[in-house]
Amino acid sequence: MTQLRIFSEQTPETPVLETTEFERIQHELAQNGIRLQRWQADQAICAESTAEEILAAYQTDINHLVDEGGYQSWDVISMHPQHPDKAVFREKFLAEHTHSEDEVRFFVRGSGLFTLHLNSQVFAVLCEKDDLISVPAGTRHWFDMGPNPEFTAIRLFNNPEGWVANFTGEPIADQFPRLEN
Repeated sequence: MTQLRIFSEQTPETPVLETTEFERIQHELAQNGIRLQRWQADQAICAESTAEEILAAYQTDINHLVDEGGYQSWDVISMHPQHPDKAVFREKFLAEHTHSEDEVRFFVRGSGLFTLHLNSQVFAVLCEKDDLISVPAGTRHWFDMGPNPEFTAIRLFNNPEGWVANFTGEPIADQFPRLEN
């Protein structure tokens, strides 16, 4: 279930808001320029579906975002608990960073924790199957797939080279809860 926890950046141990009500989560995020939507596949997919089949199932929604946001490329990424480099990939995303482009992710299956540092608050957004999150360019954030990652996601990019992180060097990400799956 999609979840939002909002913390003061000064008190990482106690959320000031915790909710699983999707409309409330959307509202809180939208007030800060973050998009959260739910998508439904146009055709059936399963755990064994190929990247091409997954993209075809969501092509209508992808096309809408491409028309709206000018995205130039998209792909499918999957991670599973047996992946030999899961710890390396997890560590890569755990430090606070920004991007010069929007970070757009749609969870086809599984989950991941996007944590956004917005002004003096920290928004921990647990995204799950059918959730699309769009984090605007320049937004300080980090992502945790957990020690046993299990997800498939569609990624959309403004930059044809894909994801490029600009790390802030701030240790704030180490102070907040991580995803334990």
